[in-house]
Amino acid sequence: MRLKEKEIAVGDLYLTTANQYRAVLAMKGEFMIYAPSSEGAAPLNLNATEMPFQNQPFKKCQIVTFAKKDYQVFDFKGSEGIKYKLAELQLAEAIAQCNAKSAIATLLAE
Repeated sequence: MRLKEKEIAVGDLYLTTANQYRAVLAMKGEFMIYAPSSEGAAPLNLNATEMPFQNQPFKKCQIVTFAKKDYQVFDFKGSEGIKYKLAELQLAEAIAQCNAKSAIATLLAE
């Protein structure tokens, strides 16, 4: 399943068909920064702050490139869908885990 570029938003969590979670951390213009988990990630059983991005490098790409990846429906806290909105604490944890704070500041300042 492909995404529509206009539907992607900061704080959204997706799962690729390679079982890689991706959290959208920042967007500006046609570019974005996201946190990828390793491929083949186990299904998430999240509490308020446990995220699967520890020691994973953040990625910067064009939004159109992100949207063209193949995504799948997944279960998150008891409901199924193609994407889920992360809570503020979860988003902050994803940013911290992949050390993306300065890259996000740079993107937003461009």
